[in-house]
Amino acid sequence: MKPTLQLKLSQHLTLTPQLQQSIRLLQLSTIELNQEIERFLLENPMLEREDGDGSEFGAAQAAAAGPVSGANETAASAESGEGAHEGTREEAPDADAASYDEAGEWLSAAGSGSARRDEDDDVDFQEFQAAETSLRDHLDQQVALSPLSDRDRALVRFIIEALDDDGYLNQTLEELLPLLPEELDLDLDDLTIALRHVQNLEPAGVGARTPQECLGLQLRAMPGDATRDLALQIVDRHLELLAERNFVKLKRLLGCDDDALRAAHTLICRLDPHPGSRYAAQETRYVIPDVVVRKLRGQWMVSLNPEAMPRLRINALYAQILQQNRGNGGGLTGQLQEARWLIKNVQQRFDTILRVSQAIVDQQRQFFDHGEVAMRPLTLREIADQLELHESTVSRVTTQKFMATPRGVFELKYFFGSHVATDTGGAASSTAIRALIRQLVDAEDRKKPLSDARIADLLGQQGIVVARRTIAKYRESLNIPPVSMRKTI
Repeated sequence: MKPTLQLKLSQHLTLTPQLQQSIRLLQLSTIELNQEIERFLLENPMLEREDGDGSEFGAAQAAAAGPVSGANETAASAESGEGAHEGTREEAPDADAASYDEAGEWLSAAGSGSARRDEDDDVDFQEFQAAETSLRDHLDQQVALSPLSDRDRALVRFIIEALDDDGYLNQTLEELLPLLPEELDLDLDDLTIALRHVQNLEPAGVGARTPQECLGLQLRAMPGDATRDLALQIVDRHLELLAERNFVKLKRLLGCDDDALRAAHTLICRLDPHPGSRYAAQETRYVIPDVVVRKLRGQWMVSLNPEAMPRLRINALYAQILQQNRGNGGGLTGQLQEARWLIKNVQQRFDTILRVSQAIVDQQRQFFDHGEVAMRPLTLREIADQLELHESTVSRVTTQKFMATPRGVFELKYFFGSHVATDTGGAASSTAIRALIRQLVDAEDRKKPLSDARIADLLGQQGIVVARRTIAKYRESLNIPPVSMRKTI
């Protein structure tokens, strides 16, 4: 067969660049939308903010990104020659004395009260002042004030550097010993003594190798009394029985009554199994809601959050230049069209979010009036059919979009859930069932907690047919322990 040319007519659907941009903007979160708009503002001179300096939009973006550190603050430059860090090592009288061996240099670095800095290092005092104290810094401050020799202080700091963020020593002393210089001639007894010094520091429990040892260190740091002695005996010998809530066997082994065991149990529960976590750096993340729900004249109404809406417009100066040239602006003509598309798509994005949010609020009116127990089952298909939208569009709108309500800030996805059948032929929302399980567990007798089967029976008495396995799944999603772990004395 020889090659030939043929003409063929066909039809197919193609997404225009404008439609592709609209879909992409619709699925972005508020923070991602702000970043996308920032990119357009840098690349397209035809686009600008209505507020000129972008203070409101910039403030919203800064709040969404989290607290701003003091790294951008600048301090006044010091005069030349001032503020230079002098070396801590004095000039040796001769060349032989000037040389330091590895062991002496390790002890000097570990035993000094402050880290060595280069002469050209500039320290931002405001940033240093705003920094939070870490666990190692807190322990180093105590070691610096302790009456220890330089050698012991260096070993204690070596142990401190091996601690994790919770204050635990996850490596054995046998594993740490080879990491020390051989010239020091150290053994396990030296490291054991250094570990004891660390375990005597604050917070109590730091330097422990196991949770049992951590709780024991905290109890030993307390004033001695009958309750503390009983709690220490439980932690040292019968911690597994306490975890299993086997109070009958505990009372038999300890020879105590209910009141004494209850007091010791309460004391153990007050201990902190992660003593170093309070010094861990915590990153605060903020959420800017896209819509706000208020009750006006007895009706729940949704409005857009102005803090989350960028105010964009066409640059008047460039538009005037392009008009004077009668459209012969080269690349400016295409950029003008892109700017108009962006403004239109951003407005369409928020209009769609507002429509979907109002439809959700209309469907979940009982939730806003009575709480989670009144949540009704809702699917994306119902909202899509009501608004004559595609189900995928509703899915994009409800992902990473948030709603501020009098009951808190919720993601739009929160209002959708599966349904469970009832005796009357209706359906109950899984969110409402979780709320009912939470209420039943909160109101139960702690001495005789409700089992999953009993919770299923109680819900069945209310007309909600739920299997025991489903109750167990919902209970685990609520972080509610099983019945054996909820039993108290």
